[in-house]
Amino acid sequence: MNKSIPSWVGTMNALGTAKTPFFFLISFDMQSSIVQPLSMLDENICYKINEFRHESSSAKKPDKLTHFKSYPISIDHYKEAFDKVMNRILYGDSYLVNLTILTPITCNLSLQDIYATAHAKYKLLLKDKLVVFSPECFIKIIDNTIYSFPMKGTIDAALPNAAETLLNDEKELSEHYTIVDLIRNDLSIVARDVKVTKFRFIDRIHTNEKELLQTSSEICGLLSDDYHSRLGDIFHSLLPAGSISGAPKNATLDIISKSEFDSRGFYTGVFGIYDGQNLDSGVAIRYIESSDDQLIYRSGGGITAMSTVESEYTESINKVYVPIGRKHMD
Repeated sequence: MNKSIPSWVGTMNALGTAKTPFFFLISFDMQSSIVQPLSMLDENICYKINEFRHESSSAKKPDKLTHFKSYPISIDHYKEAFDKVMNRILYGDSYLVNLTILTPITCNLSLQDIYATAHAKYKLLLKDKLVVFSPECFIKIIDNTIYSFPMKGTIDAALPNAAETLLNDEKELSEHYTIVDLIRNDLSIVARDVKVTKFRFIDRIHTNEKELLQTSSEICGLLSDDYHSRLGDIFHSLLPAGSISGAPKNATLDIISKSEFDSRGFYTGVFGIYDGQNLDSGVAIRYIESSDDQLIYRSGGGITAMSTVESEYTESINKVYVPIGRKHMD
């Protein structure tokens, strides 16, 4: 991963120094970005970032979801990448690697319709290019306090005793501990008095196929009073997000680059809003892009030494969904 200083770092620092509200989108490899003052925001960008919104007032009412079908890679194809990752884990290069895949889908909805219909805390639309409907916060900054909410662990809510099963799963617990420790260390680079304030709470995600349970934690620390002028530096220090890379980060990024089927682009990057005082941002997961008139869904999961190819393949496929709930389907 190239850690040379990209141009968006200086742009974010300058806008933060002037306390100018701006939108930002940064790719997984940090080499592609969109950073624009809200007063000059491209009309092809729509977002909903908790209470922050920029959406087209002329958008038509979206159609209902009547067709959604995925065409996942075979487990044998997935195993090729999984084995590369597992060999590096067993060699001792990493404790946790987030491995992602691409799944072609067909859907009666356009990217714009999916954006308008999907329920998520963090939504983003680049018109005719990609849509994100992410449940995962990257960081928030509120009154000099920086927060992160790493999300690791997913299960079908319909399974018997699903919550207890998820919370007691040894592999999921180990994975969550690893990510919480990584994020705590990352925040300590930019903040002081970093601590875990909530550990492994459960969120319920409603999808077109099923309900999912996911576990998250809350970590926070204190920033210096001049953090506005260092927003770009803060993001450059923290990226890529630990929850969608792994630990230790540098070695894990090398494993990802040599194991995945193509570059991620904006998938698993981050996007957000700085309002002149506070900041909110999400991780670009639950992601559909348009490529050569084909819709591609990107998904993945964390692999540890306790992982099996069957369970990790199933988790990645289970994450191919649109969070709209059945009441929005015909």
